[in-house]
Amino acid sequence: MRDFRKIVAWQKADDLVVLVYEATGKSFPKDEIYGLTSQMRRAAVSAAANIAEGSGRQYLTEFRQFLYTARASLSEVEYYIHLAGRLGHMAGEEKAHLEQAETEAARTLQGFINSIERQIASGRKEN
Repeated sequence: MRDFRKIVAWQKADDLVVLVYEATGKSFPKDEIYGLTSQMRRAAVSAAANIAEGSGRQYLTEFRQFLYTARASLSEVEYYIHLAGRLGHMAGEEKAHLEQAETEAARTLQGFINSIERQIASGRKEN
């Protein structure tokens, strides 16, 4: 089992959560609070939370599954950023900043998944 706070992929996902909360709190219309705002926040939190939860699992194969779920949540956030831009809820610079943070989180997470995959392939079982 690992300390999730030391996992760089979790740190990037956690940073993304804060950015999503900031962006949705100041630039999204109030009538989106139960719509896009909520969905975007939940997906971002889900990514970080799945990395954290998976880190507490005993076996690497279990951990890997949580990492794949986190990766899917980041894809969801990517879409919500796109949609928010199309709907005019985010200015260009703010949208670009969120896109960059999401891309960095996804890239780092994929690298971590690749590392876990190599460990599993080499015969390591325990997290």
